[in-house]
Amino acid sequence: MRAVVVHEFGEPEVLGLEQLPEPTPVPGEVLVRIQAAGVNPFETYVRAGTYSDLPALPYTPGADGAGVRTDTGERVYVTGSLSGTYAEYALCREEDVRPLPDALSYAQGAALGTPYTTAYRALFQRARATAGERVLVHGASGGVGLAVVQLALAAGLEVTGTAGSQAGSELVAAQGAVRVLDHHDPGHLTAAVELTGGDGYDLIVEFLANANLGADLKALAPHGRVIVVGSRGPVEVDARDLMNAEGAILGMRLPNARAEEVEAARAAVDTGLHSGVLRPVVGRELPLAEAARAHRLLMERPALGRLVLVP
Repeated sequence: MRAVVVHEFGEPEVLGLEQLPEPTPVPGEVLVRIQAAGVNPFETYVRAGTYSDLPALPYTPGADGAGVRTDTGERVYVTGSLSGTYAEYALCREEDVRPLPDALSYAQGAALGTPYTTAYRALFQRARATAGERVLVHGASGGVGLAVVQLALAAGLEVTGTAGSQAGSELVAAQGAVRVLDHHDPGHLTAAVELTGGDGYDLIVEFLANANLGADLKALAPHGRVIVVGSRGPVEVDARDLMNAEGAILGMRLPNARAEEVEAARAAVDTGLHSGVLRPVVGRELPLAEAARAHRLLMERPALGRLVLVP
């Protein structure tokens, strides 16, 4: 089978396409013929060697994907892989393979695993979001951002999103009752607070804490909280802003979730998929051989939905 293999950590060019033996499952494992593989930001950090948990070399990247179970012929999506999903076949634990609704394409299935599980955990397991609260979603046009927006709307939250382009703003607005602001505008957070009548936000979902966290604290409603989902470096904050709001800064990292929390999140996502309130958005599809290009695009351009690789 063809698979992307990394022999050393480094720039995107270390993502090389090779021929590997097809994996053989043992009891408790499933082999999936991959039709589309999702590309996650954390996979670029792993490839570069800067992530906190690094795999042994060589390795095949990829945690998310969608395809066909080789044992049953069932359409499935993958929420974790033992062998990596940047390949024509992926070996997975039985519990990491879930039915893919007929209404969804394989590319949409590849947009589900990490983004939607992360979004659910951030909103409901860590931040304890409840109906009626106001939530501000930074970077709402990306794969995880759109998942947060859809889950929040389905749960009855009042949503404001930010995006970095006109196309991104239109994509976020198309999700439903969402107010969208341009996060390149220096005054966008002030404008966001004005949308609340000056009250601020009960919850802010932050994907780039190193750039925004200090300003986020000034936009919190009393007893509001910021859930940090992503950051690319250190940040300086004024603790008095946190004190003034009697607010809280929460962190989340999906690998820290307990097994029962992960299963609860995945079950909630499945429910939303089957009811139709969750609709994965695929922004771009690239051939598996262009994995290096996919990694460069993911880090250099504003995200518009999910980027997937097609074997």
